[in-house]
Amino acid sequence: MKELRDNEQCYVCGKKNPHGLAVDFSINRDDRSITAGFIPRDAHQGYEGIVHGGILSSLLDEAMAKLAFSLGMPAVTAEIVVKFKTAAAPGDELTVSGRLVQETRRLVLAEARIDRGPVVIAEATGKLLRIQL
Repeated sequence: MKELRDNEQCYVCGKKNPHGLAVDFSINRDDRSITAGFIPRDAHQGYEGIVHGGILSSLLDEAMAKLAFSLGMPAVTAEIVVKFKTAAAPGDELTVSGRLVQETRRLVLAEARIDRGPVVIAEATGKLLRIQL
């Protein structure tokens, strides 16, 4: 497999993608976690007044994969399980967070969640396949 490189075109976090979400994640290397704020717009709706589940899933996936990559573990998502707890609406102030749970030679296990204040919107667990160069 080829080397993973960030060309800043990522749909979720890419600063050079004019059609993307432009989410600005912060990495905490001490506790190996990641956080970001995100306010969905009307363009992110599925049904009227409800943020599309694919947008939420993308945020969760990115939190896990970006964290691993930022900590020197280039990996791609092999499996993601998303559990939606309640709906989010355009204009909601959401917090996306993630952390690494376990690492092996081949896999990184991670989890992420999206909150609106004290309310959990969605949670995910992921298995990331480490890229061996």
